[in-house]
Amino acid sequence: MSRMAATRDGYGQALLDLADNEKVVVLEADLGKSTKSLHFRKAHPERTISCGIGEQNMLLAAAGLASSGYIPFASTFAIFTERAFEQMRNGVARPNLAVHLCGSHGGTHTGTDGSSAQSIEDLAIFRTLPNVIVMHPCDDVSTRVLTNQLAETNQPSYTRTARNKTPVLYDGREDEIQIGKGIILKEGNDVAIIACGVMVSEALKAADELSNNGIQACVVDMHTIKPLDTELIHSLAETCGAIVTAEDHSIIGGLGGAVAEYLSSNIPIPLERVGVKDRFGESGQADEMLDLMEISSPNITKAAIRANNRK
Repeated sequence: MSRMAATRDGYGQALLDLADNEKVVVLEADLGKSTKSLHFRKAHPERTISCGIGEQNMLLAAAGLASSGYIPFASTFAIFTERAFEQMRNGVARPNLAVHLCGSHGGTHTGTDGSSAQSIEDLAIFRTLPNVIVMHPCDDVSTRVLTNQLAETNQPSYTRTARNKTPVLYDGREDEIQIGKGIILKEGNDVAIIACGVMVSEALKAADELSNNGIQACVVDMHTIKPLDTELIHSLAETCGAIVTAEDHSIIGGLGGAVAEYLSSNIPIPLERVGVKDRFGESGQADEMLDLMEISSPNITKAAIRANNRK
Protein backbone atom coordinates (compact mmCIF):
# COMPACT_ATOMS: atom_id res chain seq x y z
CA MET A 1 0.00 0.00 0.00
CA SER A 2 1.39 3.39 -0.93
CA ARG A 3 1.99 6.16 1.58
CA MET A 4 -0.97 8.49 2.23
CA ALA A 5 -0.62 12.25 2.58
CA ALA A 6 -2.54 15.48 2.00
CA THR A 7 -1.61 17.84 -0.84
CA ARG A 8 -1.77 20.80 1.57
CA ASP A 9 1.25 19.30 3.38
CA GLY A 10 3.20 19.40 0.12
CA TYR A 11 2.39 23.13 -0.15
CA GLY A 12 3.61 23.79 3.40
CA GLN A 13 6.82 21.87 2.72
CA ALA A 14 7.47 23.75 -0.53
CA LEU A 15 7.30 27.10 1.25
CA LEU A 16 10.06 25.87 3.61
CA ASP A 17 12.06 24.67 0.58
CA LEU A 18 11.78 28.18 -0.91
CA ALA A 19 12.73 29.99 2.31
CA ASP A 20 16.39 30.24 1.27
CA ASN A 21 15.26 32.74 -1.36
CA GLU A 22 14.92 35.98 0.61
CA LYS A 23 12.49 37.37 -1.96
CA VAL A 24 9.88 34.76 -0.98
CA VAL A 25 7.18 36.13 1.33
CA VAL A 26 4.11 34.37 2.69
CA LEU A 27 0.67 35.87 3.28
CA GLU A 28 -2.13 34.33 5.32
CA ALA A 29 -5.80 35.11 5.87
CA ASP A 30 -6.27 33.56 9.32
CA LEU A 31 -6.00 29.98 8.03
CA GLY A 32 -2.26 29.26 7.99
CA LYS A 33 -2.79 26.24 10.23
CA SER A 34 -5.19 24.76 7.66
CA THR A 35 -3.31 25.70 4.49
CA LYS A 36 0.01 24.68 6.14
CA SER A 37 1.77 28.01 5.64
CA LEU A 38 2.12 28.09 9.46
CA HIS A 39 5.43 26.19 9.21
CA PHE A 40 6.94 29.06 7.21
CA ARG A 41 5.46 31.60 9.65
CA LYS A 42 7.08 29.85 12.61
CA ALA A 43 10.45 29.68 10.88
CA HIS A 44 10.35 33.14 9.25
CA PRO A 45 7.90 35.46 11.04
CA GLU A 46 9.66 38.50 9.56
CA ARG A 47 8.64 37.40 6.05
CA THR A 48 5.06 36.41 6.88
CA ILE A 49 2.14 38.82 6.71
CA SER A 50 -1.03 37.95 8.58
CA CYS A 51 -3.95 39.67 6.89
CA GLY A 52 -6.70 38.41 9.19
CA ILE A 53 -9.98 37.55 7.51
CA GLY A 54 -9.19 39.93 4.66
CA GLU A 55 -8.71 37.97 1.47
CA GLN A 56 -9.14 40.99 -0.81
CA ASN A 57 -6.52 42.96 1.12
CA MET A 58 -4.25 39.91 1.08
CA LEU A 59 -4.31 39.72 -2.73
CA LEU A 60 -3.60 43.43 -3.20
CA ALA A 61 -0.83 43.40 -0.56
CA ALA A 62 0.64 40.44 -2.47
CA ALA A 63 0.34 42.41 -5.73
CA GLY A 64 2.25 45.31 -4.16
CA LEU A 65 4.97 42.94 -2.99
CA ALA A 66 5.21 41.31 -6.43
CA SER A 67 5.52 44.70 -8.12
CA SER A 68 8.37 45.49 -5.70
CA GLY A 69 10.40 42.42 -6.66
CA TYR A 70 9.20 39.96 -4.03
CA ILE A 71 7.73 36.50 -4.69
CA PRO A 72 4.51 36.31 -2.65
CA PHE A 73 2.67 33.09 -1.80
CA ALA A 74 -0.82 33.70 -0.39
CA SER A 75 -3.23 31.05 0.85
CA THR A 76 -6.70 30.52 2.29
CA PHE A 77 -9.56 28.07 1.72
CA ALA A 78 -10.47 27.66 -1.96
CA ILE A 79 -13.97 29.01 -1.29
CA PHE A 80 -12.51 32.21 0.23
CA THR A 81 -10.11 32.84 -2.67
CA GLU A 82 -13.29 33.59 -4.61
CA ARG A 83 -13.97 36.61 -2.38
CA ALA A 84 -10.86 38.15 -3.90
CA PHE A 85 -11.66 37.31 -7.52
CA GLU A 86 -11.89 40.95 -8.59
CA GLN A 87 -8.56 41.71 -6.90
CA MET A 88 -7.02 38.66 -8.57
CA ARG A 89 -8.37 39.87 -11.90
CA ASN A 90 -7.54 43.59 -11.78
CA GLY A 91 -4.74 43.71 -9.23
CA VAL A 92 -2.81 40.57 -10.17
CA ALA A 93 -3.72 38.98 -13.54
CA ARG A 94 -4.22 42.18 -15.56
CA PRO A 95 -0.79 43.65 -14.68
CA ASN A 96 0.60 40.07 -14.86
CA LEU A 97 2.18 40.14 -11.39
CA ALA A 98 3.66 36.88 -10.12
CA VAL A 99 1.39 36.38 -7.10
CA HIS A 100 0.88 32.72 -6.18
CA LEU A 101 -2.51 32.00 -4.65
CA CYS A 102 -3.25 28.64 -3.03
CA GLY A 103 -6.81 27.54 -2.23
CA SER A 104 -6.96 24.64 0.21
CA HIS A 105 -9.95 22.39 1.04
CA GLY A 106 -11.34 22.61 -2.52
CA GLY A 107 -14.04 20.31 -3.87
CA THR A 108 -16.70 18.11 -2.26
CA HIS A 109 -14.03 15.71 -0.93
CA THR A 110 -13.64 18.28 1.88
CA GLY A 111 -16.81 16.58 3.09
CA THR A 112 -17.99 17.52 6.56
CA ASP A 113 -17.63 21.30 6.07
CA GLY A 114 -20.79 21.22 3.95
CA SER A 115 -21.84 22.83 0.69
CA SER A 116 -21.06 26.44 1.70
CA ALA A 117 -17.37 25.55 2.08
CA GLN A 118 -17.05 23.16 -0.89
CA SER A 119 -15.69 25.13 -3.81
CA ILE A 120 -16.78 23.38 -7.00
CA GLU A 121 -16.07 26.36 -9.27
CA ASP A 122 -12.63 27.69 -8.29
CA LEU A 123 -10.66 26.06 -11.12
CA ALA A 124 -13.22 27.33 -13.65
CA ILE A 125 -13.23 30.95 -12.51
CA PHE A 126 -9.45 31.29 -12.25
CA ARG A 127 -9.02 29.54 -15.60
CA THR A 128 -10.94 32.37 -17.25
CA LEU A 129 -8.23 34.89 -16.28
CA PRO A 130 -5.48 35.62 -18.83
CA ASN A 131 -1.89 35.03 -17.62
CA VAL A 132 -2.90 32.78 -14.69
CA ILE A 133 -1.46 29.27 -14.28
CA VAL A 134 -4.11 26.96 -12.74
CA MET A 135 -3.12 23.69 -11.04
CA HIS A 136 -4.71 20.92 -9.00
CA PRO A 137 -2.03 18.35 -8.02
CA CYS A 138 -2.90 14.86 -6.79
CA ASP A 139 -0.34 14.16 -4.07
CA ASP A 140 2.01 15.89 -1.64
CA VAL A 141 5.12 15.19 -3.73
CA SER A 142 3.78 16.77 -6.93
CA THR A 143 2.32 19.70 -4.95
CA ARG A 144 5.73 20.35 -3.43
CA VAL A 145 7.55 20.13 -6.78
CA LEU A 146 5.02 22.29 -8.66
CA THR A 147 4.89 24.94 -5.90
CA ASN A 148 8.69 25.14 -5.98
CA GLN A 149 8.56 25.59 -9.77
CA LEU A 150 6.08 28.48 -9.41
CA ALA A 151 8.78 30.63 -7.80
CA GLU A 152 10.67 30.48 -11.11
CA THR A 153 7.72 31.63 -13.24
CA ASN A 154 7.03 35.29 -13.93
CA GLN A 155 3.26 35.00 -13.95
CA PRO A 156 0.44 34.63 -11.42
CA SER A 157 -0.97 31.27 -10.39
CA TYR A 158 -3.82 29.54 -8.57
CA THR A 159 -3.22 26.11 -7.02
CA ARG A 160 -5.94 24.02 -5.36
CA THR A 161 -4.91 21.71 -2.52
CA ALA A 162 -6.92 19.32 -0.36
CA ARG A 163 -7.21 18.53 3.33
CA ASN A 164 -7.81 14.79 3.15
CA LYS A 165 -5.03 12.28 2.63
CA THR A 166 -4.72 10.56 -0.75
CA PRO A 167 -2.26 7.94 -2.07
CA VAL A 168 1.21 9.29 -2.82
CA LEU A 169 2.08 8.46 -6.43
CA TYR A 170 5.32 10.32 -7.07
CA ASP A 171 7.82 9.18 -4.44
CA GLY A 172 11.10 8.93 -6.35
CA ARG A 173 9.50 10.31 -9.54
CA GLU A 174 9.97 14.03 -8.89
CA ASP A 175 11.85 14.56 -12.15
CA GLU A 176 8.73 13.78 -14.22
CA ILE A 177 6.72 16.66 -12.76
CA GLN A 178 6.57 19.91 -14.71
CA ILE A 179 4.07 22.77 -14.86
CA GLY A 180 1.93 22.42 -18.00
CA LYS A 181 2.79 18.78 -18.74
CA GLY A 182 0.35 15.94 -18.05
CA ILE A 183 1.83 12.67 -16.78
CA ILE A 184 0.84 9.20 -18.04
CA LEU A 185 0.55 6.97 -14.95
CA LYS A 186 -0.85 3.90 -16.72
CA GLU A 187 -0.62 2.93 -20.39
CA GLY A 188 -3.64 1.78 -22.37
CA ASN A 189 -5.09 2.15 -25.89
CA ASP A 190 -8.84 1.68 -25.48
CA VAL A 191 -9.83 4.81 -23.56
CA ALA A 192 -7.93 7.64 -21.84
CA ILE A 193 -8.93 8.82 -18.37
CA ILE A 194 -7.66 12.34 -17.70
CA ALA A 195 -7.93 13.27 -14.02
CA CYS A 196 -6.72 15.86 -11.53
CA GLY A 197 -6.43 16.12 -7.76
CA VAL A 198 -8.14 13.53 -5.57
CA MET A 199 -9.63 11.89 -8.67
CA VAL A 200 -6.28 10.64 -10.00
CA SER A 201 -6.16 7.75 -7.51
CA GLU A 202 -9.85 7.03 -8.24
CA ALA A 203 -9.01 6.91 -11.96
CA LEU A 204 -6.25 4.38 -11.30
CA LYS A 205 -8.74 2.20 -9.38
CA ALA A 206 -11.18 2.47 -12.28
CA ALA A 207 -8.44 1.46 -14.75
CA ASP A 208 -7.76 -1.72 -12.73
CA GLU A 209 -11.47 -2.55 -12.79
CA LEU A 210 -11.67 -1.86 -16.55
CA SER A 211 -8.66 -4.08 -17.20
CA ASN A 212 -10.55 -6.95 -15.51
CA ASN A 213 -13.25 -6.32 -18.13
CA GLY A 214 -10.80 -6.38 -21.03
CA ILE A 215 -10.63 -2.61 -21.51
CA GLN A 216 -7.13 -1.11 -21.31
CA ALA A 217 -7.38 2.45 -20.01
CA CYS A 218 -4.62 5.04 -20.15
CA VAL A 219 -4.58 7.17 -16.96
CA VAL A 220 -3.22 10.73 -17.04
CA ASP A 221 -2.59 13.08 -14.15
CA MET A 222 -3.46 16.49 -15.65
CA HIS A 223 -2.24 18.51 -12.66
CA THR A 224 -2.10 21.71 -14.73
CA ILE A 225 -5.52 22.84 -16.01
CA LYS A 226 -4.00 25.96 -17.59
CA PRO A 227 -1.86 25.97 -19.67
CA LEU A 228 -3.49 22.71 -20.74
CA ASP A 229 -1.23 20.01 -22.23
CA THR A 230 -3.07 19.94 -25.57
CA GLU A 231 -0.28 18.01 -27.32
CA LEU A 232 -0.82 15.12 -24.93
CA ILE A 233 -4.62 15.34 -25.27
CA HIS A 234 -4.29 15.28 -29.07
CA SER A 235 -2.10 12.17 -29.02
CA LEU A 236 -4.43 10.44 -26.54
CA ALA A 237 -7.39 11.25 -28.80
CA GLU A 238 -5.58 9.68 -31.76
CA THR A 239 -4.38 6.62 -29.84
CA CYS A 240 -7.46 5.83 -27.74
CA GLY A 241 -10.31 7.41 -29.69
CA ALA A 242 -12.31 8.11 -26.51
CA ILE A 243 -11.63 10.20 -23.40
CA VAL A 244 -13.05 10.46 -19.88
CA THR A 245 -12.28 13.43 -17.61
CA ALA A 246 -12.53 13.06 -13.84
CA GLU A 247 -12.50 15.91 -11.35
CA ASP A 248 -13.89 16.85 -7.93
CA HIS A 249 -15.22 20.07 -9.45
CA SER A 250 -18.17 21.16 -11.55
CA ILE A 251 -18.15 19.62 -15.02
CA ILE A 252 -18.75 23.20 -16.21
CA GLY A 253 -15.52 25.10 -16.86
CA GLY A 254 -12.99 22.91 -15.07
CA LEU A 255 -10.85 20.08 -16.43
CA GLY A 256 -13.79 18.54 -18.32
CA GLY A 257 -14.71 21.89 -19.83
CA ALA A 258 -11.13 22.60 -20.85
CA VAL A 259 -10.70 19.20 -22.52
CA ALA A 260 -14.12 19.51 -24.21
CA GLU A 261 -13.17 22.93 -25.63
CA TYR A 262 -9.98 21.54 -27.12
CA LEU A 263 -11.52 18.35 -28.55
CA SER A 264 -14.54 20.09 -30.09
CA SER A 265 -12.32 22.55 -31.97
CA ASN A 266 -9.54 20.17 -33.00
CA ILE A 267 -10.26 16.44 -32.88
CA PRO A 268 -13.89 15.65 -32.00
CA ILE A 269 -14.09 12.20 -30.34
CA PRO A 270 -16.40 10.71 -27.67
CA LEU A 271 -15.89 12.45 -24.31
CA GLU A 272 -17.52 11.60 -20.97
CA ARG A 273 -17.11 14.11 -18.14
CA VAL A 274 -17.13 12.77 -14.59
CA GLY A 275 -17.53 15.61 -12.11
CA VAL A 276 -20.08 17.50 -10.03
CA LYS A 277 -23.19 17.90 -12.19
CA ASP A 278 -24.42 21.49 -11.85
CA ARG A 279 -25.39 21.17 -8.18
CA PHE A 280 -24.02 22.06 -4.77
CA GLY A 281 -22.54 19.52 -2.40
CA GLU A 282 -23.72 18.69 1.10
CA SER A 283 -22.25 17.54 4.39
CA GLY A 284 -20.79 14.02 4.56
CA GLN A 285 -17.58 12.06 4.87
CA ALA A 286 -15.10 12.35 1.99
CA ASP A 287 -15.85 8.94 0.49
CA GLU A 288 -19.61 9.41 0.96
CA MET A 289 -19.36 12.66 -1.00
CA LEU A 290 -17.56 11.00 -3.93
CA ASP A 291 -20.33 8.38 -4.10
CA LEU A 292 -23.14 10.91 -3.65
CA MET A 293 -21.72 13.18 -6.38
CA GLU A 294 -21.24 10.10 -8.63
CA ILE A 295 -17.54 10.76 -9.14
CA SER A 296 -15.98 7.76 -7.34
CA SER A 297 -14.07 5.04 -9.23
CA PRO A 298 -17.16 2.91 -10.16
CA ASN A 299 -18.61 6.01 -11.87
CA ILE A 300 -15.37 6.56 -13.78
CA THR A 301 -15.46 2.89 -14.83
CA LYS A 302 -19.02 3.26 -16.19
CA ALA A 303 -18.11 6.47 -18.01
CA ALA A 304 -15.10 4.78 -19.63
CA ILE A 305 -17.29 1.92 -20.86
CA ARG A 306 -19.79 4.44 -22.27
CA ALA A 307 -17.03 6.42 -24.01
CA ASN A 308 -15.49 3.25 -25.43
CA ASN A 309 -18.88 2.08 -26.74
CA ARG A 310 -19.43 5.42 -28.51
CA LYS A 311 -16.29 5.08 -30.67
